[in-house]
Order: sequence, then structure tokens, then C-alpha cells
Amino acid sequence: MGCETSKYAAVSYEEKLRLFEQVKGDERFAHYLYGCYECGVCVAVCPSARFYDFSPRWIAQALAREDADLVYKFMNEDVWDCSQCFSCDKCPRKNSPGGLITILREVAVRNGLKSAKDALEGYGRIIYKIMSTGTQVAPDMLQPAAFPDWGPHVKEISENLQWWRRALPPETLHTTETSWDVSEQTLRELYLIWHVTGVMEMIKEVDEGLHMILMDVMEEKLEEAGFDLEATEED
Repeated sequence: MGCETSKYAAVSYEEKLRLFEQVKGDERFAHYLYGCYECGVCVAVCPSARFYDFSPRWIAQALAREDADLVYKFMNEDVWDCSQCFSCDKCPRKNSPGGLITILREVAVRNGLKSAKDALEGYGRIIYKIMSTGTQVAPDMLQPAAFPDWGPHVKEISENLQWWRRALPPETLHTTETSWDVSEQTLRELYLIWHVTGVMEMIKEVDEGLHMILMDVMEEKLEEAGFDLEATEED
């Protein structure tokens, strides 16, 4: 791994250690990492390992060894290949590589790493759609250029979208609204959760433009319902 980590030689060890300490300091860390048997079960059940040079075991081992250099490399590259399916929770040692990767991703986003911005660039439309309407991915969003980490299957879906449409009712062609009607009350509650838990600040680190748009949507909805965001921040 030495030659792979050398590409980040310009980043000081102190900075890499600072980020590692944030990962280690997360309250979930101790519940996700107990030690590695090197049995390879997590790799054997990992769907991402079928498509990429990816190993959840490498990540667990690097964190267990507290190898800040290697952890930094994984934070900038490998963690974005994970599908977050948590199949790796089958670990006989009770580790959760998927959980560890969640923490690594969150630290990368909070610190505005370029890798996080690049990996999440294609998700802006989905984030906006979910946070503004409560609905999910529309069929037209499924394009391989936007979601390269979804593997080759998304390319097949994109190329055959016209045939998939024939199997769907006309009203679901452009949105999932008819299959998931989210109430205004639910949206307001979600906005408050995103606001007080720091989700919005994480989005700001990745995409300031998207953050501004979402804040406008959120503030309008919450103000209409009588909530004062400034008072919430003070509390």
C-alpha cells in the first residue's frame, strides 16, 4: 500500500491524524470495530468487491492498526466504492466495515475533502428531490455518468429505459410521487431533524449552491408552520 499512499505525500501527517482522530472519536466507532480475524468473510459477501478493487477487510484492518496514512487513502478513494448494503455485518468478530465506512464518509464530507465533493456531485438532484418533496429517484435520473459507483447495472437500465417505461403505469414515468405521498407535517419534522443534527452543514461543505436552495425551501416551510430556526439553534 506504500506506493498507493505516496500520492497523498503532500498532505501532512498531522492532517491525516486529525481526520483519523475524528473517525476514532465517533461514538459508533467502538461498536463497529472489535478486531479482525482476517478470515475474509466480509469480502466474500461484499457485492462491491465483485466490481471494484475493493475490500472492506482492508479498511477494518487499517483502522485497527491506526494507520493514519492508509486510512486517509481509503477515505479519499475506497470508501466511495461501498454500496452500504451492510452484508459485511456477517463478520464473525462482529465488526461492521459498512458502519466504519459510514463514519469515514461523514468525516470526509464534514471536512470538505475533494473526494467527497467528486463522489457526491451526481447526487445533488436526488438530495434536492428527497429533501424538497420527500420522494426518491425518478427513472430519468438513472444515468451511468451520474452514478458510476452503482456498477454496470445502471447502464443497462439507462439503455433500456423505454422498455422499462412500458411496464410502468403512465403516472409514474417522471416521479415517484404517486407511490409515496409525504405529508407536510412529515417534511417539517425531517427538516428540523436535518437542521439540528448538522446534515445541512454537511451538505454545505459539499455543495454550497445546493445548500442555499435547500435552506430556502426549509426555512419557508418551517416559518409557515411557526418554527423559528434561530431560536432552535440557540436551544
